[in-house]
Amino acid sequence: MSRGIPLALLALTLGAYAIGTTEFVIVGLIPTIAADLGVSLPSAGLLVSLYALGVAVGAPVLTALTGRVPRKTLLVALMVLFTLGNVIAWMAPSYGSLIVARVLTGLAHGVFFSIGSIIATSVVPKEKAASAIAIMFTGLTVALVTGVPLGTFIGQHLGWRATFLAVAALGVVALIGSLLFVPRNLQRSEPATFGQQLSVLAQPRLLLVYAITALGYGGTFLSFTYLASILQDVTGFSPNAVSGVLLVYGVSVAIGNLWGGRLADRRGPIPALKLIFGLLALVLFALTFTAHNTWLVLLTVLALGAVAFGNVPGLQVYVVKQAQRFAPQAADVASGLNIAAFNVGIAMGASLGGLVVDHLGLMHTPWLGALVVLGALGLTVLSGRLDRRDGIEDRAEGVVVASH
Repeated sequence: MSRGIPLALLALTLGAYAIGTTEFVIVGLIPTIAADLGVSLPSAGLLVSLYALGVAVGAPVLTALTGRVPRKTLLVALMVLFTLGNVIAWMAPSYGSLIVARVLTGLAHGVFFSIGSIIATSVVPKEKAASAIAIMFTGLTVALVTGVPLGTFIGQHLGWRATFLAVAALGVVALIGSLLFVPRNLQRSEPATFGQQLSVLAQPRLLLVYAITALGYGGTFLSFTYLASILQDVTGFSPNAVSGVLLVYGVSVAIGNLWGGRLADRRGPIPALKLIFGLLALVLFALTFTAHNTWLVLLTVLALGAVAFGNVPGLQVYVVKQAQRFAPQAADVASGLNIAAFNVGIAMGASLGGLVVDHLGLMHTPWLGALVVLGALGLTVLSGRLDRRDGIEDRAEGVVVASH
């Protein structure tokens, strides 16, 4: 393996880290941004929704539109767009300009992960393709563990704008790495047309998986978007302490992701998803009652991290399995659309959370989030029954996917 190959992967991983940080760090900054810009908590929460919508639109639409652009050129252009979006956020004089910045970075995010996996597998031997994708996607996990609490800490001490400046600096480093180390002569696969994408959306069984993904993450983000606000306003944590709690949450997410992947491998995706969604609904419901107690809320947040993202491996394995059955000519498109569904769920959940905070109050978000997750659990049970009716055994062997 040549020296340039790990450096190319490192550039991709750093890009994934920067993008993961900018997506999720906003959760820790919502109280700070709301206070500084003089907007309500639900208005600040819209910054989560609009970013996710940018990803949901950017992933399928821009990937199709840019299919004929050389991969390295596109990667560099995406990192320029991402960095520019964060610079605009740093300089944003108003709430409106911050919205523009979030949408721009969301558009870059969607295409980055669509082409990043292709580039990662192009720079290693075929037998190391899965490992290359796994290395790149560790950037997202590490972002949740370190980038989000660190970005929140910076925002609370130097102002929320400083967080976006720091992420923009990461974007510049990833951009330079992409320019220097990603090869120019990458093979380009035929881009997925809008027709192919629409053919996937015409499959009811795939739409069922997308609905499970959207409801699962809609329920999670209905409450998670306002977690920092709950910890400060209800539990009584200081802004510094919130950064520490988010660090604990991030570590728990990393462990939960591994556990969720192994569970899906061992039991198959449907049994794994039923267990994880059931536990997630239970933990969100518990948060309604534990938020007033320092130690109980810490245990709840730890449990929430373990199950909140533990369903990603199972969902991605399952969507690939169903795509191989119902749309074999467009399995890659089907997997990419699940990432769009993930972000549609985040957008819907954060927006619904804002309405709940406005009309009912902050502490109604956890139990209502639990109800939405129960909807995802119900659809998972239905999908499993349909599989059994069709004589399909629920096992996960032989399918390799990357999360998020």
